Amino acid sequence: MTRFRRVVWIVLDSVGIGAMPDAAAYGDQGSDTLGNIARARGLHLPNLCALGLGNIKPMAGLPAADRPGGAYGKAALRSPGKDTTTGHWEMAGIWLDKPLPMYPEGFPAQVMDAFQRATGRGWLANRPASGTEIIAELGDEHVRTGKPIVYTSADSVFQIAAHEEVIPLEELYRMCEAARSILTGEHEVGRVIARPFVGSGGAYTRTANRRDFATPPQPGMLLDRLAGAAPPPVVYSVGKIHDVFLGRGIGPHVKTKTNADGMEKTLQAMGELSGERALVWTNLVDFDMLYGHRNNVEGYARALEEFDRWLPDLRARMEPEDLLVLTADHGCDPTTPSTDHSREYVPVLLAGKRVKAGVPVGLRESLADLGQTVADNFGTRIEHGESLLPLVAA
Repeated sequence: MTRFRRVVWIVLDSVGIGAMPDAAAYGDQGSDTLGNIARARGLHLPNLCALGLGNIKPMAGLPAADRPGGAYGKAALRSPGKDTTTGHWEMAGIWLDKPLPMYPEGFPAQVMDAFQRATGRGWLANRPASGTEIIAELGDEHVRTGKPIVYTSADSVFQIAAHEEVIPLEELYRMCEAARSILTGEHEVGRVIARPFVGSGGAYTRTANRRDFATPPQPGMLLDRLAGAAPPPVVYSVGKIHDVFLGRGIGPHVKTKTNADGMEKTLQAMGELSGERALVWTNLVDFDMLYGHRNNVEGYARALEEFDRWLPDLRARMEPEDLLVLTADHGCDPTTPSTDHSREYVPVLLAGKRVKAGVPVGLRESLADLGQTVADNFGTRIEHGESLLPLVAA
């Protein structure tokens, strides 16, 4: 069986493709990020459709290809939950037995009292909120009092927003480290997130200096296994992959400011690793962060079309022994009243000169199938998942 020298794995953050059977238990019945955007606004995604996106299921204006250029299918999230940590960890072979804790009423007093003692600044809010809305609401009070804004969402997150001129970045990051050390045991949230912003007089904007402080992933996940492969591939992360996995098993890594920046840095990584045995793992977060959570259908659609226009450049720079993997980690349907993530299947597209074109890989029972595919390609295995290589490798 053919193996690939390089794998370029791109996570289109939150680009779901239809509600999973248990979506109602999460309040997500009827969610369909791609399908609903296509129906509500229309989408022009010729390059994704040429690979087989429209063959996964019928979607308005996204035709099925007569001869798809890639292998195509969709994957379920086996673990309970619908957030970044759950989705990415499952890709790496970690199945959760229970969802990470969430706080629809805010964090309990024992957590907030410990946070106040550790930081000495107090806090504002402590409730679920949209990040942009809560800094608009409380930004002036934060600037006046110096108290950080603490909030959460329908994800397992403890977020700390602070003006960069009121609480310097390094202090904000230390606050996050303190919160991370407090949030253990029953309160071990998936991520503590620094959310710095700038501006004045109620006109505040978040900066690109976000930092995620994840809970440690279980040992033996994909990146651990790749580090022990013989020889180990270079693992180059673009975007928040490094933060989600605490850098474990990752070599070169770059942060991104926008999807466009992430796409450019993916091409740069490919250029740096020409001919190398390598995994380039990219997360493009704008779909989720800028558009899904803000119910911005037009912005989400434009971001998808921007990615589609960029795809031919990526494919032109792929080498003969490259495998391209496109998928997502969950949904975030901007057409529904909710601004939270949605419990959805995610698309799976694989392409490359040595990929069998037009192969339907069907419904995968777990995102771990993708991680197992990467592990198999580099001569190792993870605990969960079924490799797609026997189906797709020419």
